[in-house]
Amino acid sequence: MTTLPKDNDNNAIQALRLHPNGAHTLSASSTATRNVNAFSETTRIVSVYATGPVYMQFGESDVVANNTNHYFPDGLYYDFAIGGDKTLQYTHLSVIAAAANCSVHLSEKQ
Repeated sequence: MTTLPKDNDNNAIQALRLHPNGAHTLSASSTATRNVNAFSETTRIVSVYATGPVYMQFGESDVVANNTNHYFPDGLYYDFAIGGDKTLQYTHLSVIAAAANCSVHLSEKQ
């Protein structure tokens, strides 16, 4: 069984494809970092996988994660809706390591 991600109106978003040039890798450490290039305007979902636990926060180009943000465990592959037609679309993800340095892999989907 497959569970599709849902938009802000709780409607299923149909199967998505990987966005060309939409792969990002962030190096998470004790200092917050975020993706350099903004997510594409056509991106609706960002898939995240971390090799170590991190705290994370979606936002605009000035977003900065800290240890009071959302905890994301290592070894989990998860899809996040980042906005759409009716809401502000997030353009960046900021992460900070919750333990040792690690990598966070992002895939934009459209």
